[in-house]
Amino acid sequence: MTRAYALLTTALLPLVLFAQSPLTPTDSGVKQRRIVITNALVVDGSGTPANGPRTIVIEGNRITSIAPGPAKALAGDRIIDARNKYVLPGLINVHAHIQDERAGWPMRQDYQFLVWLASGITSVRDVGSNYEKSKALRQQSQSNSITAPRLFLYAVLGMNPAPSEANEAALRARVQQIKNNGADGLKFFEISDWAMRIMQDEAHMQGLRTAHHTAVAETNAWHDIKYGTTSIEHWYGIPDAALRDGVQNFPPQFNHQYEVDRFRYAGHLFRQADPVKLGQVLDGMVKANVAWSPTLNIYEAARDLLRYQTQPFFKEYLHPALEKFFAPDPNNHGSFFLNWTSADEAEWRLNYRLWMDAVRDFGRRGGLIGIGEDAGFIYNLYGFGMIRAMELHQEAGFHPLQVVAQATSNNARIMGKEAEIGYVRPGYLADLIIVDGNPLSDFRILYPKTEGVPQSGKIEWTIKDGIPYHGPTITAQVKRIVEQDRKSPQPRAAIRIEDQDGH
Repeated sequence: MTRAYALLTTALLPLVLFAQSPLTPTDSGVKQRRIVITNALVVDGSGTPANGPRTIVIEGNRITSIAPGPAKALAGDRIIDARNKYVLPGLINVHAHIQDERAGWPMRQDYQFLVWLASGITSVRDVGSNYEKSKALRQQSQSNSITAPRLFLYAVLGMNPAPSEANEAALRARVQQIKNNGADGLKFFEISDWAMRIMQDEAHMQGLRTAHHTAVAETNAWHDIKYGTTSIEHWYGIPDAALRDGVQNFPPQFNHQYEVDRFRYAGHLFRQADPVKLGQVLDGMVKANVAWSPTLNIYEAARDLLRYQTQPFFKEYLHPALEKFFAPDPNNHGSFFLNWTSADEAEWRLNYRLWMDAVRDFGRRGGLIGIGEDAGFIYNLYGFGMIRAMELHQEAGFHPLQVVAQATSNNARIMGKEAEIGYVRPGYLADLIIVDGNPLSDFRILYPKTEGVPQSGKIEWTIKDGIPYHGPTITAQVKRIVEQDRKSPQPRAAIRIEDQDGH
């Protein structure tokens, strides 16, 4: 290098550096032309170990390159120095409900969306809400005219078809209508064998993926295997398909509609399943490519009610509408703790051990496992439920790298979006989280910052569609919403939207 060239480059260097600037909290929610994340330890979502340091370049809404060492500096770059920080794919919540009220009380939509983003959730599969309202929100999220995760909508077929659809032609027409109305998939509940056969056949022809809330019904996991369900939600229909005597031992006074009965005796189910038959069910699911989204967090209050009623997150994040809905009340779905006993909790603790063993066994056999939270019910807060579900998958025996894959790339596969989201890879949509710490050593650091939980609040940036959202900034917004709405909550006069999940 000549002396003249060295002087020239030295003179130009401050100009290049001046043209770049670090991303700051004031940039939260502001679209950037080009973001360069330097010195990152990358957990890419595939289940492989962290790798770094890496430089990740985001242009527009795509990851354009990932390379060791520094990237070439360009004018206008916004820089995130991720030294000693971890970069993961944005979490995908594969079982969620878009809600703007609980128990007839209003709840601001941005409360739910912001707390999801603050928890690192960049994509949400909604499996039951007011479809037309959610459809408008999906469009607004796609255009980034609102602050929200990506929204994928599964329209609800319902329980067994209405009388007007109780024939093959009408049922097929209903599935076609759902497809033509722009649904990403189809969600169904208790359904008869004939209806499931027709509905699934038409859904496959229309290119709709299906999610089955299995429950006490004519159809169980064997029917999902036979007719090609994409994912089983929750868990009931899996051990139900493996019962020793073909039917659960319900007491004579059992009433399935009465939720205290329903949830109490759900806790007895796994110990009534035959282990050999259960293994056959799991093998059948693997062979038929039926995925499992167990939502381990949503029932945990049944095994430890006091823990859930006194969560430290409630002080700062519990919206008054949720508080109203969670209180034991037979009118609110999932608020069934009217006379819950220690004996009930003992049954559910055993049920959890056997359930976790089954999920772990399913994974060992090659099954596709996803993670979703189903929050807004049973003392589960949005976002917090997703992180708790990740903790519970680790408790079930999965390595943290497997848990991250289940919450990212596996969920993308369940939705058929694995070529676009779920990984930190060039060409993928720029949905990332930057964590000031190592989540593989402690998933609690992913919780929004909470008083009394010193490990929490380590998500520094959530990037959705290339737009950076500063974790502490949007967390503060959530807290302000809760504080404001607690001061003057007003019951909603309008008719309540029926809950679209029966757990």
